[in-house]
Amino acid sequence: MAQDHQPPAQLSSGQPLRIALAGLGTVGAGMIRLLDTNADIVRARAGRPLEIVAVSARDRSKDRGVDLSRFAWEHDMTAMAARGDVDVVVELVGGSDGPALTLARNTIACAKGLVTANKAMIAHHGMELARLAEAASVPLKFEAAVAGGIPVVKGLREGTAANAIERIYGILNGTSNYILSTMEATGADFADVLAEAQAKGYAEADPTFDVEGVDAAHKLSILAGIAFGACIDFDHVDCEGITGVRAADIAQADTLGYVIRLIGMADVETGGDGSPRLLQRVKPCLVPKRHPLAHVTGATNAVVAEGNFSGRLLFQGAGAGDGPTASAVVADLIDIARGETSAPFSIPVAEMIAMAPAGSGERTGRTYLRFMVTDRPGVLAEITAAMRDAGVSIESLIQQGRVSEGGEVLVAMVAHEGPEKNVAHALSLLEASPSLTATPLAMQIIAG
Repeated sequence: MAQDHQPPAQLSSGQPLRIALAGLGTVGAGMIRLLDTNADIVRARAGRPLEIVAVSARDRSKDRGVDLSRFAWEHDMTAMAARGDVDVVVELVGGSDGPALTLARNTIACAKGLVTANKAMIAHHGMELARLAEAASVPLKFEAAVAGGIPVVKGLREGTAANAIERIYGILNGTSNYILSTMEATGADFADVLAEAQAKGYAEADPTFDVEGVDAAHKLSILAGIAFGACIDFDHVDCEGITGVRAADIAQADTLGYVIRLIGMADVETGGDGSPRLLQRVKPCLVPKRHPLAHVTGATNAVVAEGNFSGRLLFQGAGAGDGPTASAVVADLIDIARGETSAPFSIPVAEMIAMAPAGSGERTGRTYLRFMVTDRPGVLAEITAAMRDAGVSIESLIQQGRVSEGGEVLVAMVAHEGPEKNVAHALSLLEASPSLTATPLAMQIIAG
């Protein structure tokens, strides 16, 4: 197809915002359906029509349930930005590098706006892309990259703009939350619920990024950048997934008045030299049943932001899916159609701070600990001695009977509030113990 590589003429407010769409999976097809269904609403709110002019995907012949014949087809999606009839490129391909990143760079180099749902790309290359976008005076939008249809990026960038954010935390992965809340409701173990989630389409065939916490870590690093004005630092997110959580842990948490959720949390502390340090971690935690996050079940996401004047704010809703994610993409396009071109991370990249990572060892809190041990005399004394030697005070202790034919026994305890480094030291003292049949599980307890 012959292409006009001249830059587009300056648009007046009534002219359509012309869009090239890369990626025609469920979200891409959902975006087309949304623009067809809500065309009048979108036009009224954007001040002009939003018009898709070109699309690209791996397989042109696949039936996606939408009419693609009205759009130009580009076999090479990385060249879409060079089209003269395009103002904005929407990237829904995914992947931190490869064609998606090439397309993003090409789009900004051609002075076109970029909208993406690609959390991995923003987590790994967001600072570079934001710097390029600011230099080119073009918009870079990524609402759909974090928590699907929940407007948490906009909420942080705009709704809490007058606040110093003290802490941000929440449930950032729907697959893990579905698994944990289903284990909670049914008493089933992790492997069985994962298989059910895969059968229902809530989990990928390869669920590693979800259940090991990587997906949530991508999102957390982006939110931390916006909330604290910190340069994105995905590599220093302390990340632990939910594969070690057993049905017995869910039951013990329930007895103690808690539920277990995979929580992403970030805040800033002042280091000994007076410089800010950024703590980012994704880990399964015990959440009090009275806490708002305890009632977030299924594939739902929820984010809590604590502002120094706004107080606690809760953003909750569908964290994935074609409709919610397409809604977030089109919301970004409406902002661009209105002429909104503010800094991608709320403040210019030049003013963002490269914060050193904060270690969690000096943090204090209560901790749930679970040990799987051999059923023989002296094991409990060995564990409690390690706790004593590490300065960990035990608040409560539960020992179950045998939980397997091999004679495994579950020992669970809650430690009084104290430094997390003491708990880590106690576990290191037990590392070589022949009494342990599995790696111990330690989960922080979220304050109410």
